[in-house]
Amino acid sequence: MIFIAGDKIEPESIPGVAQGSVESSVLTQLASSSEKLDYDSREQLLFELHVRSQTVAAARELDRSGMDFAIFRKSRCNPNFWDRTAEGGFRLKSGAKPSEAIQDIFEHGRKYATECATAMVIVYYRALLAVWGPETFDRVFPKIELMNWHHLDWLLREIGLMKKYPFYLPGDRRYFANPDVDPLTPEWQGENVIDLNGKLYYGHGIGIHDADFIIRSLNGNRIEDADESAYLMDSAGRPNYKNLFKVSQNR
Repeated sequence: MIFIAGDKIEPESIPGVAQGSVESSVLTQLASSSEKLDYDSREQLLFELHVRSQTVAAARELDRSGMDFAIFRKSRCNPNFWDRTAEGGFRLKSGAKPSEAIQDIFEHGRKYATECATAMVIVYYRALLAVWGPETFDRVFPKIELMNWHHLDWLLREIGLMKKYPFYLPGDRRYFANPDVDPLTPEWQGENVIDLNGKLYYGHGIGIHDADFIIRSLNGNRIEDADESAYLMDSAGRPNYKNLFKVSQNR
């Protein structure tokens, strides 16, 4: 159930949401939930729908970029925009524009290789660049370090905090765990993914597939005589859309 400023609203009363779009799908799921979901304004709700839609678009775009998978100690990046850290992350080069550096990953993906956690962070930055535009993006994120959940900007820290929700939506970060992973292939201990539509997921290195395919792939990299299957965890990482909306209002 969606409540705006205390009033329950129906999806039909929200203008500008195209039928069949990611926004429409999310709106329908929010409205059909038994949970009371409070928004301060229609604009705040529409902002979340837009960011979720752009997150899905960014995930699909990154999948097409040609960026390779590599463990952190073998990661690589375009030195024109990024300095590779000792941990295997990418730190924005002094003097480089954040917006151009993020865009470069999608335009020259072959120059990059990283783990799936880094790819998730890149997806959210790309989504916000699409929503805010370069000027606001560069002002909000003057320093960027791409790696995992340990170097996140405070505006994105919630994507590193997996929580259980009553339902999951396109644009959520989800995780497939592989508890019996073969210790010789630790990179298969799990797969970070972006929920594209509740049926398909984008995972860096594995591509866009349904849950069964991802679980089979992880199960193919377990210890001998493993007895526990990989599985999709009942949790998600979500950016704080209300905090991000406040940034939009102050542009």
